[in-house]
Amino acid sequence: MTTVTRAGDAPVFQLPGLEFTGLAAPSRGSSGLCTWRLTLEPGQTSSEAHLLDRDEVFMVLRGAIRLAPGAEAVEAGDVAVVPAGSPIQIDNAGEGHAELIVAIGAGFTASSADGHPIGTPPWAL
Repeated sequence: MTTVTRAGDAPVFQLPGLEFTGLAAPSRGSSGLCTWRLTLEPGQTSSEAHLLDRDEVFMVLRGAIRLAPGAEAVEAGDVAVVPAGSPIQIDNAGEGHAELIVAIGAGFTASSADGHPIGTPPWAL
């Protein structure tokens, strides 16, 4: 059976300078894949690096991002794959808002760069 999440019904989660809109996830009909729309405000850099136990795919729709301080910019239309276990610290590399779709295998877990368990964020449950 097909599961449809209407745009107005998708859950939205806010962190300072970041907005996560939950798309596919186990709670929304997808047992194998999680996706969300991520919007970063201009000048936004995530507070600290984190690691994931699965590969994560970033598809930039608008603007530009970096996935680590000083890393190459990933621009609108580009796709970046971050291998499992690689540190990620996302940064808005452009002048305006950056918008992207993120995809990762369902059931992933995150940890801080020093190995402290973080778990699975609510937009991916």
